[in-house]
Amino acid sequence: MNEKTRLWLEADRAHCWHPFTDQGAWGAGEPLVLVKGEGVWLEDSEGRRYLDGNSSIWTNIHGHNHPVLNAAVEAQLGEVAHTSFLGYANPRASELAERLVGQFPEGSLERVFFSDDGSTAVEVAVKMAIQYRQQTGEEERTGFLAFADGYHGDTMGAASLGGVKRFFDRFRQFGFPVRHVESVEVLRSLSEEEIAKTAAVVIEPLVQGVNEMRVWPEGMLRELRDWCDTVGVQLICDEVMTGFGRTGTMFACQQEEVVPDYLCLAKGLTGGYLPLAATLTTGKIYEAFLGGPEKVFHYGHSYTANQLGAAVALASLDLLEAEGFLEGVRERAGEMAGLLRELKGACPNVHEVRQRGLIAGVDLREEDGSYFAERGKAGAEVCAKAREFGLLTRPIQDTVVLMPPLVATGEEIGEMVERLERAISGTVERAAAQGR
Repeated sequence: MNEKTRLWLEADRAHCWHPFTDQGAWGAGEPLVLVKGEGVWLEDSEGRRYLDGNSSIWTNIHGHNHPVLNAAVEAQLGEVAHTSFLGYANPRASELAERLVGQFPEGSLERVFFSDDGSTAVEVAVKMAIQYRQQTGEEERTGFLAFADGYHGDTMGAASLGGVKRFFDRFRQFGFPVRHVESVEVLRSLSEEEIAKTAAVVIEPLVQGVNEMRVWPEGMLRELRDWCDTVGVQLICDEVMTGFGRTGTMFACQQEEVVPDYLCLAKGLTGGYLPLAATLTTGKIYEAFLGGPEKVFHYGHSYTANQLGAAVALASLDLLEAEGFLEGVRERAGEMAGLLRELKGACPNVHEVRQRGLIAGVDLREEDGSYFAERGKAGAEVCAKAREFGLLTRPIQDTVVLMPPLVATGEEIGEMVERLERAISGTVERAAAQGR
């Protein structure tokens, strides 16, 4: 370990607190200090290179150190980095809002409220939904519906919607009233009384991320939109993970021709460069907030619509909208599906592979399909071994996530899958052979 690495890790262990991290285990291990990136590759402070197998926690779209995105940041820095959006406009935010609403049919999603990250994008939608009901004579509609095992962020309102018990149960009593359901069929069985108290339903369209990359049945989102229209419940689509080409279309909801009442965006919005989020909503909802100070939406952050983030988001959209880009994503998704089928055939402990676009979850189980006695250990061990082979990703319990940047070539995706196979063979299968 070189001297710089040692000093950085000493400072980290003494002062930093990492998200979703067992800090005791972190302090006892040998963490990576990541210092450089190029395309789908990352480099640590010791000069070792790794394939970015989870797009730097699902954010990276165009690869690291992209010349077009770098140029957008540099050009904006030459003008101004940030100005307040509280009562002032800025060119980049105006242009970005116009570009985002332009992705949807005219007269549908017309307004953009900027914030900082995925949690706040959802928080905005939830608070808007409540205040909208208050200002349109439906004060009794204070509840929400969400899907079991969903994940919508960690701020208190967003956390209310989450269905993952280990993350949210201890905070449940402090948030909004939420009922979790498993399917549209359950929604259809709700009483008129319960529906009359419901402001909105929230969903991660096409695939639930933190729920081990579970894929929704085809047509489910369209059925949900129809149910919402029938009973007067608003629809919130949380596309923090699925937005910006990740499923093969610009937004996942477009695959079933669904326009939600609120669309929550973050992660890939800036191509993975800077924190920025957006909540899109309809003109009808926006108009309910007009008419005087008492109707103002009192919410906002200091860096809302920051000019650097908006500038790089515009450049990212240029790349995404380039001819053939999304077609290329769908083509590489097909190649990845074939490689993952081969992985499943080669590794007895790969129980199931779920994929939508360039999102995949690889389930690890005992060879008879049963769960491992100690849930989560196998996933963590495989990801640790994959790091030794030059692949970085994270597990969700015993599901290993593979989510490459959208620009990854077929060859690079093949390398990721090959390194994952070596990691599985070098940990789970060996441990099973030894009777762990």
